Amino acid sequence: MTEEKVRIDKWLWAARFFKTRSMAAQAVSGGKVHVNGARVKPARAVVSGEELRIRRGEVEFIVIVQGVSGKRRPAREAQLLYEETEASILQREEMRQKKRLEAAGRMFGPMKRPDKRSRRQIRSFTRKD
Repeated sequence: MTEEKVRIDKWLWAARFFKTRSMAAQAVSGGKVHVNGARVKPARAVVSGEELRIRRGEVEFIVIVQGVSGKRRPAREAQLLYEETEASILQREEMRQKKRLEAAGRMFGPMKRPDKRSRRQIRSFTRKD
């Protein structure tokens, strides 16, 4: 039984982590993808059972390779190529909650410049006499 060999950049593209293969290759070359804790090159072959750490912007995915494919298929089929770890899912959910809270804090700031009446109220409130 011969295992199919696929380059890591091609696998990342087929698993839909990156929109284009060149973006996947650039991420691997830039150190955004680690296999079993080690930095790799785009031409490295992917094998089932390996752990990948994929960083896209601020988000980090930790996945275990379940299948190997070099063809880009629909998203449902692409999800069968890997299994995301529980720790990775929890970490992403915590980050999502944190961002949501930060955005809620910014939402209640001033929406426009104060008009004449508002400026008078601000002056009367801040004056000490």
